[in-house]
Amino acid sequence: MISSNKNSINNNYRILTEQINLTSNELDIKSTSEIVNIFSEADKEPQKAVENAIPQIVTAIDEITVRLKSKGRLFYIGTGTSGRLGVLDASECPPTFCTNPDLVQGIIAGGIPSLTRSSESLEDVSEIAIADLKEKDFSNRDVLIGITASGRTPYVLAALNYSKGINALTISISSVPENDSNLNNHIDIRLITGPEILAGSTRLKAGTATKMALNIISTSVMIKLGKVYGNRMIDLSVSNDKLMARAIGILLDISSVDEETAVQLLKKTNGSVKLSLLIALSGMDVIQAKQLLNDSKGNLRTALITFMSD
Repeated sequence: MISSNKNSINNNYRILTEQINLTSNELDIKSTSEIVNIFSEADKEPQKAVENAIPQIVTAIDEITVRLKSKGRLFYIGTGTSGRLGVLDASECPPTFCTNPDLVQGIIAGGIPSLTRSSESLEDVSEIAIADLKEKDFSNRDVLIGITASGRTPYVLAALNYSKGINALTISISSVPENDSNLNNHIDIRLITGPEILAGSTRLKAGTATKMALNIISTSVMIKLGKVYGNRMIDLSVSNDKLMARAIGILLDISSVDEETAVQLLKKTNGSVKLSLLIALSGMDVIQAKQLLNDSKGNLRTALITFMSD
């Protein structure tokens, strides 16, 4: 339902994400080259916004890691573009880090159909957010990242209030300063990117900054969970030719085995790069390596340090 509250409408126009960007005035009569250059300049701002929020992002990563190591889960929740960005980041974790799909989940108002069809009317329905969280058995062991560029989306605000009310780790990501929106959270990430090239279209700079922040958060958490060795994705499972080539390359680079040995190791371990690396670097058999990896909570570097110290 469209609100007819004039005060609410006027207040929304005053918030930062709804203001007019003076650098893109008369955009409709610009040449293609001018339009692209305007966008190119504007897209430098998301990087600066993320840089300014580094302290809060660092805190979020460390606190999320603690929760996930204690059997908690990470949820993103949002509507429209914000919701889609959360679902995208969550959906990338299983193929990139071989995580259980339940570990990182994205919730968007309206569910899966909202990924391709507009359901912005649901932004204003607070009750749905709480029902969506309860459906996932969201608990105080879990983490919620509520994404709302405007800082005013009722669906997300309700989710944040519910999450903090049950003492789940509650994080918000928004693109407005505190005087535009007071959010209920434990960690407040503000990605201030200013007015959009198209006024109010937060799929642009605000969306770019949010995507960058989510990339950093999820990847850093996975690094801390032992999914990475050096700068390699070692917790992948070979499921196609591309991943087989990547897995072989990782084994060749890190353990210096030849290609034939790498292939045989991957066959022995059912395609587990991490386990294959441990065997190649330690000389253990599969059973011994599995046990050491389990004792090391899946962290290859910890397992190798333990092996070297024995």
